[in-house]
Amino acid sequence: MYMSSTMDWTLFGNPAPLINMASRSFARLGDRQIKPLGFAIGQMPVLYMLRDGGAMSQKQLATLAKIEQPSMAQMLSRMERDGLIQRQPDPQDGRSSLVSLTRRALAKVPKVRQALDSGNKEAFSGFSKHEMELLVDLLTRLNTNLDRLVAEENSAD
Repeated sequence: MYMSSTMDWTLFGNPAPLINMASRSFARLGDRQIKPLGFAIGQMPVLYMLRDGGAMSQKQLATLAKIEQPSMAQMLSRMERDGLIQRQPDPQDGRSSLVSLTRRALAKVPKVRQALDSGNKEAFSGFSKHEMELLVDLLTRLNTNLDRLVAEENSAD
């Protein structure tokens, strides 16, 4: 009896595990591509949000990247240690600081983007423009639903 119920559950017939596997593969591929440039794939949300030379608070970065505050604090500490970000006092809030990329990190942004774009191009080879647009639309809708569910759970706590 137990055997038949587990046989009905197919890992590769369910989108959630497939999305998770793809995400982990993209992370491994991305790490390999950008590690020589001094970055890790987990730092990409920070690099993306500060790519134009702007500055944000740690709280803003954590919220936009959907990363917990303690994890963002650890990441920013490592990035500061590695000379990728700098912190300046926030003129609007003396208890807070604004985070920005260093000149060295800003100079690497085009190479990081090129490396990641190259990997994405290979990963999506054989996909038509329409399929790419559909996939983006479906994943956007999925993430909207997931954000709503997480917000509902957080408000229930």
